[in-house]
Amino acid sequence: RATLDETRASDHPAPYRIVVAIDPHATSGQAGIIIAGIAKQSGDVHGYTLDDVTLPAGSSVADVCLAAVAAYHKWSADILVGEVNNGGDWIENAIRNVDGGQNVNYKTIRATRGKYTRAEPVAAIFEQGRGHMVGFFPDLEDELCSWVPGDNSPNRLDAMVWAYTELMLEGKEYAKPGVKSYV
Repeated sequence: RATLDETRASDHPAPYRIVVAIDPHATSGQAGIIIAGIAKQSGDVHGYTLDDVTLPAGSSVADVCLAAVAAYHKWSADILVGEVNNGGDWIENAIRNVDGGQNVNYKTIRATRGKYTRAEPVAAIFEQGRGHMVGFFPDLEDELCSWVPGDNSPNRLDAMVWAYTELMLEGKEYAKPGVKSYV
């Protein structure tokens, strides 16, 4: 929590890339939906958690996809990414069938490594002072600070990891030397 508080931003430079990330519910009954962007600050690329539009557990597939598509349009996102490992193959089809989802730039992502291995480089971005919560996201922050490797994974945490991975770890032009992607 201290790292999140130390790196928290009340404002941010205009992001030059924004992603909406969905992590479908596999065990919690709740699909995580996180919006993040990147911008240059003092010559370095910084990541900004912009919004958490995760719906309550038990929300319908259509409602989850509507929320993600609405966030995509609201934030003028560049891409919407969805993890498909645990039943998430429905995401793209469902997105294409909700209002506003037909022209969304969508990318399927598939985990090939464990959650801890995927989350570690994202944690490093925050430890380097290059990751920021823009405002307060109590539910997301609780998941980030309470998850124990080996436990069922919280979906907001997963969605945030996917967003930062897409923005800062996948593309070599965005990655910081010494921070490697493990997806």
